[in-house]
Amino acid sequence: MDFRHEWKHEITYLDLLALRQRLRAVARPDPHAADGRYQIRSLYFDTPDDRALREKIDGVSRREKFRIRCYNGDPSLIHLEKKSKVNGLGRKEMAPLAAGEVQAIVGGDLGWMANSGRTLVWELYTKMKSQLLRPRTIVDYTREPFVYPPGNVRVTLDYNIRTGLDCTDFLRPRVTVPAGEAPIILEVKWDEFLPDIIRDAVQLEGRRASAFSKYAQCRIYG
Repeated sequence: MDFRHEWKHEITYLDLLALRQRLRAVARPDPHAADGRYQIRSLYFDTPDDRALREKIDGVSRREKFRIRCYNGDPSLIHLEKKSKVNGLGRKEMAPLAAGEVQAIVGGDLGWMANSGRTLVWELYTKMKSQLLRPRTIVDYTREPFVYPPGNVRVTLDYNIRTGLDCTDFLRPRVTVPAGEAPIILEVKWDEFLPDIIRDAVQLEGRRASAFSKYAQCRIYG
């Protein structure tokens, strides 16, 4: 998968209401979203010295992070994901995981990963061995996604961000609490060009692109 352009803005609730109406007029909701939204849970990995967290906060131009993700609490559809950033462009790689495999990773049973037949699982395994990557915290939030085919544009509105603190029991429900005064986040992603109709729809006076990180927000308590 090629690298994609990304914008990220912190917005207010009034911004959310305005953007929702604009986007409904020019784009279409992601067909995978029931009633226009879904719940996301991610389990982020980091090193003992919090390398991923520090690189994000310091704005390192070339960085990566691993996470396990599922939607609407459905254990039958779980992915391991690797997000890479290079000079502001982003790329995501994915591999499927079974619920039992997630439990094994969280429990420290890693041997099976070396022979899983999935390149991304093998890469995580090598970095858990060499860099001591480990599950660090759970991040929950609600997402409203919109898509616009020209430019392969995806616009998302994310809110109700919650943190698992130091809990890494990914399959256990109701383990998160509100992540402080977390803002609402507008994200815009596209390939080679961003159509003017979407650029105009997401324009907000006085808003600038930010480096907000849900993972960093969910680490505010440690």
